[in-house]
Amino acid sequence: MSGLRERKKAKTRAAIQEHALRLFRDQGYAETTVQEIAAAAEVSPATFFRYFPTKEDTVVLDRLDPVMIELFRGQPPELHPTEALRAAIRQGMDALTAEEWELESERQRLVMNAPELRVRMLDQLYEGIELLATLAAERTSRPTDDFAVRAWAGAVVGVVLATYQTAIGAPLPQYLEILDQAFDQLAAGLPMEP
Repeated sequence: MSGLRERKKAKTRAAIQEHALRLFRDQGYAETTVQEIAAAAEVSPATFFRYFPTKEDTVVLDRLDPVMIELFRGQPPELHPTEALRAAIRQGMDALTAEEWELESERQRLVMNAPELRVRMLDQLYEGIELLATLAAERTSRPTDDFAVRAWAGAVVGVVLATYQTAIGAPLPQYLEILDQAFDQLAAGLPMEP
């Protein structure tokens, strides 16, 4: 029974987020109210707040994170964390429908273009570093506070941010190609000359 309840909650959360993103695109982020989002999702404002503490949370919540974590942990143990992450991202993104990719692109655009969301995203970046450090530590049998693990996690977050800035709104195949180039660049290091 709890599995059904969890799926129902996930479906409601996704519906609220999808309606919020569409309203933000159509009306503007600042101009859209929680009441309008709740009405579009056919839930009460109280229900909205059970799923999202603030309007900003409808944008900063990345529904792909739990999927990527599971995919990362499912990669062959001999893969380096970077290659395991690359494979997990590709698998997760390949499973997206065109509509899901459009919503994810819209979410990324909003985060990058609305100053109040960029501030909130900073907290998520630190959480992302912690999460990636935990995953890398599991894979490499190192402690999560190991400097190499933390540096790797920070570099990966930087790669993802650089990809967002370069490929926002790109079709998914192009986005994945740019992400692969960014990971190749991370692996190669920064050359002294172009």
